[in-house]
Amino acid sequence: MICPVCKYDMIVVEYHNIELDYCNSCKGVWFDSGELELMLKSQGLEEPKTFFDGILNSQEAPSSEKKRNCPICNDKMKKATIGGQPEILIDICHDKHGLWFDGGEVNQLIRRLAGEHPPKHGSSGQVISFLEEVFEAPQ
Repeated sequence: MICPVCKYDMIVVEYHNIELDYCNSCKGVWFDSGELELMLKSQGLEEPKTFFDGILNSQEAPSSEKKRNCPICNDKMKKATIGGQPEILIDICHDKHGLWFDGGEVNQLIRRLAGEHPPKHGSSGQVISFLEEVFEAPQ
């Protein structure tokens, strides 16, 4: 898969049988439809379905950031914001192929969700450590 930001080939990172596409250059992460929800569930975080439905059905967020093309269908994705201050700006395929997170945004989201929805099995530290290690923000 080609990165929608820097156009380099992305690598596949497998975590708990979930395959994520990761760009080594810009540190962005592509989640195919349903993969982020599966990863959160695998770590025992509370049900994020309502949260994701809200994101998928949200209005376009105003942004000066360039629109990105979906790496699956190549159509322009919509910008959406997650959470309060600071908001996380992500890209969502209109055809629900998946979500794009710039470098560091997945880590921000997991930390926010872990604070809002306490884990069932005390495993948020494990997923946060994994995300910090693999999905680090660009330097």
